[in-house]
Amino acid sequence: MDKSDNKRKEAKNLLLLSTLAGKIMLKNGAETYRVEDTIERICKSRMNIKYADAFVTPTGIFVSLEYDGEMMTYLIRVKNIKIDLNKIDLVNQFSREFVNSNMPTDEGIAKLKEINKIKNYSPRLKILFGSMACAFFSLLFGGTFLDFLSTYMISLIVLITINKIDRFKMTFFVNNFIGATIASFLSVISTKIGFGQNMDIIIIGSIMSLVPGVAITNALRDTISGDFISGLSRGMEAIFSALAIAFGVGFVLNIYLRG
Repeated sequence: MDKSDNKRKEAKNLLLLSTLAGKIMLKNGAETYRVEDTIERICKSRMNIKYADAFVTPTGIFVSLEYDGEMMTYLIRVKNIKIDLNKIDLVNQFSREFVNSNMPTDEGIAKLKEINKIKNYSPRLKILFGSMACAFFSLLFGGTFLDFLSTYMISLIVLITINKIDRFKMTFFVNNFIGATIASFLSVISTKIGFGQNMDIIIIGSIMSLVPGVAITNALRDTISGDFISGLSRGMEAIFSALAIAFGVGFVLNIYLRG
């Protein structure tokens, strides 16, 4: 293999490395403009590449660069988006290190694969502290200590249920509807037996773990930065998540009030 072939292979590896960095960021909840900026910075940091462009949507990444008069393009589909700010931070740190050093692309790809393999918090830990956060929301909204305890127990059941049904790869709409229905039903039961005092506060606290806060924030940030397609799609995701929660709560309350 001659020198030109080696350089061409290096350019391809750079394209793959930048796309992998973008994929890790996007699938863990990063804004699209941040992903695009990271990809372009990595591509332009080597081999005197003048042209590099990235187009990122919430479900896909398209990257092109020009090397020695040849256009190289790579696209990748991104699914199962979750929230892991730790991995986003690690990729940000890696991109700065890669751009400001002479790190080989093979070593960079290996480091990104290690970052991608880092395990998130265990489900038990997320359920435990997620329920605790929901319980404190009930106090924030003016609930009593009994409401705090009731919200904690209900949120615990809701998060365990959502964690179980996630294995069936259902859509976020179904997950949120089921979670909100369970939260509302148990809140009604809780107040009926005297374990809780304020049904509305318990319901609000119990569904806080389902509220699409990150989706709303990213939709606004993408829209403000000019990424209207990503902003609109993330905004629709947030709207339908909120509708699923509203339908679940309304379904139970409608039956309860009629009864």
